[in-house]
Amino acid sequence: MLSDAVEINGDSFVRLACFLIVLFSVSMMEIMRPRRKLFYSKTRRWLTNLGFGLTNVVLINLSLPILGVAASLTAEKFGWGIFNFIELPFLFSVPLYLLLFDLTIYFQHRCFHAYAPLWKFHQMHHSDGDYDSSTGLRFHPVSIFISSLIKLCLIFAIGPPAVAVLLSEVLLNATSIFNHSNWKLNRRIDTVLRLFLVTPDVHRIHHSMSKDEHNCNFGFNFLWWDKIFGTYKEKPELGHQSMYIGIADFEGKQCINYLSLLCEPFKTKKMGNL
Repeated sequence: MLSDAVEINGDSFVRLACFLIVLFSVSMMEIMRPRRKLFYSKTRRWLTNLGFGLTNVVLINLSLPILGVAASLTAEKFGWGIFNFIELPFLFSVPLYLLLFDLTIYFQHRCFHAYAPLWKFHQMHHSDGDYDSSTGLRFHPVSIFISSLIKLCLIFAIGPPAVAVLLSEVLLNATSIFNHSNWKLNRRIDTVLRLFLVTPDVHRIHHSMSKDEHNCNFGFNFLWWDKIFGTYKEKPELGHQSMYIGIADFEGKQCINYLSLLCEPFKTKKMGNL
């Protein structure tokens, strides 16, 4: 029990440390090499988006007593999940879980766009009028809660090693910050990374006001899911400098006001395009 507690606490420390390092590093690169001009107050937007990030951490810790590494250790203890049943080798089970996890996140993302009750909450993420690393933290708490339940079910169904769960969460947090960033990558580097990773220029298209464009490029980590399932778009019609970011129904102060964004799904039936 003590060793489990140490492992769980270590998981939290590693995730927090990696998150802070990536957020600081990417935000510095955004300042030095910005991809697009920002139109809204960066201070107001960052306070709002960081506020949602903090809210979601508190919500999940209070509402779900077990998740991540703790769920993996529980599955291992009781022999739950496919990997525990067939006893896959460690070196095979870790990368396999990372692939299955990322595929699940891809289809989860598509469901959040396809079904109106889910989109009602997910659209808050798309309502950001600018696009930078803080956008990767801007998710409605209900969306995060649903996503956490899906991850919990996946862990119990698969039974992955604890280290695989930790790596999947660290990777998801890091890539969410990276691919939402306003960092202008060298074209050659972007081309190489696109062979396997989602880059900022890839995911930015997903945040376009154009319905056709925001229903493509759903991947967060690995690019190949979009290519395999036919949802990949290489570049926006208007180009990255001229494309419109956000949702038409969320403009001005409405897209940077924390309380307004938090309450929006519950107080109106009006929704942006799915």
